[in-house]
Amino acid sequence: MVKKISQNDFQKEVLDAKGVVFVDFYADWCGPCRMTAPIIDALSQEKPEVKFVKLNVDQTPNLASQYSIFSIPTCVIFKNGQVVSQLVGARSKEEFLQEINKFLD
Repeated sequence: MVKKISQNDFQKEVLDAKGVVFVDFYADWCGPCRMTAPIIDALSQEKPEVKFVKLNVDQTPNLASQYSIFSIPTCVIFKNGQVVSQLVGARSKEEFLQEINKFLD
């Protein structure tokens, strides 16, 4: 399941997390974000070893700026609190899977 988090949760849910965390930077009004949401939901069911979270850029502009989110959707993959990959724009399930699998041990 994909968990919606706030700026207050970011440290604990992403930066302090061990392993791989997939962060979906999105906005409710964004069409491509709505297209990728079911794909990311499906991936969260298929990859229980990966934590999936969503951050609304309208509610977290400081984090969006800090991670150079200029276009949405942007998905950032963290491993042990460090950014290891950034995917800008809508992607297929296969593209997301290929990128996630690079960082699984």
